[in-house]
Amino acid sequence: MADLAFLPLLVPNVKTPMPTSASDDIQSVAFVSLGCPKNLVDSEKMLGLLAEDGVVPVAFDEEAFASGEQTADAVVINTCGFLEASKDESMDEITRAAALKRQGVIKRLIVAGCLVQRHRAKMLEWCPDIDALIGVYDRDRIIEAVRPPRKRKDQSAAVELPVYSSIATNATLAKQARHIDTPGYYEDDSARLRLTPRHYAYLRMSEGCNQNCAFCTIPSIRGKMRSKPPERVAAELRELMLDGAFEINLIGQDTTSYGDDIGYAPGLTGLLQLLDQTMQAPGSPGSLGHETSGGGLPGGWLRLMYAYPSKFTDEMIDAIARLSTVVKYIDMPLQHINDQVLDAMRRHTSRKLIETLLDKLRTRVPGIAIRTTFITGFPGETDAQHRELVDFVADFGFDNMGVFAYSPEPGTPAGTLYQQGHAVDADVVEARLDELMRTQQAVVFARNDELAESQAVVDVLIDEDTGQRVEKTAGVTSGGGLYAGRTYAQAPQIDAVTHVVSREPLAPGELVRCKITACDGYDLIAVPVEDANAVMRLNVIR
Repeated sequence: MADLAFLPLLVPNVKTPMPTSASDDIQSVAFVSLGCPKNLVDSEKMLGLLAEDGVVPVAFDEEAFASGEQTADAVVINTCGFLEASKDESMDEITRAAALKRQGVIKRLIVAGCLVQRHRAKMLEWCPDIDALIGVYDRDRIIEAVRPPRKRKDQSAAVELPVYSSIATNATLAKQARHIDTPGYYEDDSARLRLTPRHYAYLRMSEGCNQNCAFCTIPSIRGKMRSKPPERVAAELRELMLDGAFEINLIGQDTTSYGDDIGYAPGLTGLLQLLDQTMQAPGSPGSLGHETSGGGLPGGWLRLMYAYPSKFTDEMIDAIARLSTVVKYIDMPLQHINDQVLDAMRRHTSRKLIETLLDKLRTRVPGIAIRTTFITGFPGETDAQHRELVDFVADFGFDNMGVFAYSPEPGTPAGTLYQQGHAVDADVVEARLDELMRTQQAVVFARNDELAESQAVVDVLIDEDTGQRVEKTAGVTSGGGLYAGRTYAQAPQIDAVTHVVSREPLAPGELVRCKITACDGYDLIAVPVEDANAVMRLNVIR
């Protein structure tokens, strides 16, 4: 996610070095956040802690930075280490920041996140310029890492945080280091300095995972499942709503297992009910308004991400169907459909279970949008198994789908299979990925054509004003400003968008009832209902 507007780090062509003393006051910081929304929440929390300590976050403009008009005292890179490609992206950013430090442009370089947790023993070998490392359990130490203690009168040298002092190897040790003797352990995500637009936010309900899929490194990085107490999740929801968030995306490595580790019997169903009540409580932003298409009150949308198929219960399905703030959308990575591949992946599921669950979702939750992801080229995957997956994608017709080429990760059971000679040829994997995406493309394009032809009415959450103008088009638009938005079926950053052409100005965070008038590949094109009634239809002379 390096392309998100996260206070990006840009490499300047600096000619005049700045002072490099690490003991100098650190007054400003540039923050680079890579990876998934869970990592983004960590970044927002660390930025919040730094802001509370008086450190000013700085966004860089390349020209201003190169000319010396703008700079920062420190750079923090919150890394992703989930896949080998993620490691490469993270190391590229670290290398760029290290060059700035050697030029004297910045004083300190701090590296945090999953790559640190996974490869802590190698980080300084890869980049000796790093000043401090922060693991995934130790983000509350970010202030000491960015702002090392100053010299004291009775000391001849500064007392700095040792490079490796903030990498607890697991949550139990992190809990012990903080002298916490109450049951359970979770990271507090309150008081974040959000990097998302004001109108949507991510709400982490749990951390870690107990599924131990054969291809996945998350348990070795983030540890075992740790659910946040329901009352804490509700409190953070209230905080986000008061901060202006309309759409709340519920995240965790395995959201359907919520509560299992802390003995919370109501589980995900109970949490959804609590959050629905919180959003609709008197005085809350979600307590006003009417029903919107796809579910959710105009005061708020609750969107469930990262559901695990084997843990999905009928009670959860019914909760999604009946709770008015929960949008009729589910993100549920399936990874494959062939039983032999699913067993090799250690997914604890089967084709029959998946098909039964998907049928229940579509039957009990009319209009539900289902997003999934698949892995192609898993070690030992045959042409027949790939064909089974292609046919399944074509037949079911997912609303949104992503496909990843298998990445052999050291230390995983699948990585061992790969090394033992079960690897699928790279060219074959690329061809399979292309076929899967083309199959999904045909499904989505046909569905979008139907929406445009029927001029379906949907509610669109406006994300941004593109600053562009659209000319009047016969039977399609009456012209106006161009805005990027999303329907309930489109999650931020991962799904397609809806382009809204409006004669009247629209603001980010506005929920606008629109009519779909056309489509552009994966994206939809819409106009506000009020504008649609005034569309000009020109006579065509043949």
